Amino acid sequence: MAVKEATSTTAMSNGHRHHGDVKGTTTIADSVVASIAGIATRDASGVYAMGGSMTRTLGAARDRMVRSDDVTRGVQVEVGEKQAAVDVDVVVEYGYPITRTTEEIRSGIADAVETMTGLEVAEVNIDVLDVHLPDSDDGGGESPRAR
Repeated sequence: MAVKEATSTTAMSNGHRHHGDVKGTTTIADSVVASIAGIATRDASGVYAMGGSMTRTLGAARDRMVRSDDVTRGVQVEVGEKQAAVDVDVVVEYGYPITRTTEEIRSGIADAVETMTGLEVAEVNIDVLDVHLPDSDDGGGESPRAR
């Protein structure tokens, strides 16, 4: 969990500003970083699904039951005070260059996490677990794209 010391300038309703006298801490939960990384991964071209086949199957069944989509499926994070490391498991669409897809994932995660949290992304490790063929059905019940 990341904890940041903060000093801020706050605008008051009377038009005056407090400069530097409002202090506190901001705590960013690991699950927040995982959600940001998961959304960024799904935005990359060529990502069909996230997580291993068993994780996808169980997750898809759970998503249908609770009518939600877990954006952290296939994402693991380690968050320190100033840095984060991210591991993601993906299935890539057949026909997309895997190296281009993984670089897009890596840069998307780094940009999103650093912009939204202020944490430096030390590393993004990507496991490409499978290639999805257009005519195949993995039985996981997921839509054609994991977006």
